[in-house]
Amino acid sequence: MDDFDDLIAANAAFASDFRLAGFDGVAHAGVAIVTCMDSRIDPLGMVGLSPGDAKIFRNPGGRVTAAALEALVLGVHLLGVRRILVVPHTRCAMASNTEAELRQRVSASTGVDASWQEFHVIADQVAALEEDVRTVRSHPLIPESVQLGGFLYDVDTGLIDRKF
Repeated sequence: MDDFDDLIAANAAFASDFRLAGFDGVAHAGVAIVTCMDSRIDPLGMVGLSPGDAKIFRNPGGRVTAAALEALVLGVHLLGVRRILVVPHTRCAMASNTEAELRQRVSASTGVDASWQEFHVIADQVAALEEDVRTVRSHPLIPESVQLGGFLYDVDTGLIDRKF
């Protein structure tokens, strides 16, 4: 058995009932979500959306990085985005470890010195979320007409709490 056989079989089952053929790629609900890569998060499901409704950008910590801003600008101007949610989450590894701890853990896992690798840990999630919302709001290519919210997702309850 190949390392990917289970996933390839699951893809075949998925494709047998595929409903997005010919889809235009526009965010039909006008939503973009920036959130963490954490597998406990279902970005569409947590706000009642389905595939095709939103643009999703994920990274460690759910931060508004340069790449996230690039995605948001394109989403707003080319893909129908009218509302942006920035959604980090509780119990995030990026907010519960120091840079040194993550470097040590990666070094231990790989057997390679990872002291040079940046992980961009988050000392204060609420302050980081406020900064990220401010970064999006002040971007010259994101118009004031775009609605913007900063939320914290609770991985234990599934609820989002609006902070900004």
